[in-house]
Amino acid sequence: MLEVVGISKTFNKGTVNEKKALDKLSLKLEEGDFVTVIGGNGAGKSTMLNAISGVFSVDEGDILIDGLNVTYMSEFRRAKYLGRVFQDPMMGTAADMGIDENLALAARRGKLRGLGRGISAKERESYRELVSTLDLGLENRITSKVGLLSGGQRQAITLLMATLKQPKLLLLDEHTAALDPKTAAKVLETTNSIVNGNKLTTLMITHNMKDAIVTGNRLIMMNNGNIILDIKGEDKKKLTVDDLLQKFAVASGEEFTNDRALLS
Repeated sequence: MLEVVGISKTFNKGTVNEKKALDKLSLKLEEGDFVTVIGGNGAGKSTMLNAISGVFSVDEGDILIDGLNVTYMSEFRRAKYLGRVFQDPMMGTAADMGIDENLALAARRGKLRGLGRGISAKERESYRELVSTLDLGLENRITSKVGLLSGGQRQAITLLMATLKQPKLLLLDEHTAALDPKTAAKVLETTNSIVNGNKLTTLMITHNMKDAIVTGNRLIMMNNGNIILDIKGEDKKKLTVDDLLQKFAVASGEEFTNDRALLS
């Protein structure tokens, strides 16, 4: 479902601020894979997601989604194959529009839009039923403006929007990092339910090592713009945080230095 072949990206080339963010990185995801991504500060995690989603072009290499080469495809054209949830709960929704209106926008993504009625009663009821699966009581506030919701509620709605059309690939960029622990656990529980229930191919960046270990069927660790660990199956199930830190030290020749990950 995703094939990344030898992609590289260097920012600020030829200046004192030159930074090689991705270094001939290759990665392949089969349909239904749920892969967690962890790494130190500046390892290239978010840069990899931005390259896949087309935020910027890569210097070399190829990116294929479901067999289609999207390397030179613009971000907005690539978007119809992707769902994405960012770290900031404010980024994925329109604050001045209702929950139902936000979901309607997501449902119409990639479709031609005319001057017909905005949301039918039948459609609004389907959104009410969908929102009720979050178990947050929001089905009774379906017309409330999203800007009035808490960060966790807003992130849960963003997750529904990103997966409403069942994308070829779901990208989660530390989508629980800005939430308090209780809310983060609820959003992650919802994530597991949606991803596993729909068998969505997913890449999830997280700073939480425990979440990276217990979530999904595969874990990759990045360092200096490349993948240094790729753990799956029974090996992943037996992993502990100490094991992961030790494996990182052996593979990279240095100690893990992400304070947020270590503290969590």
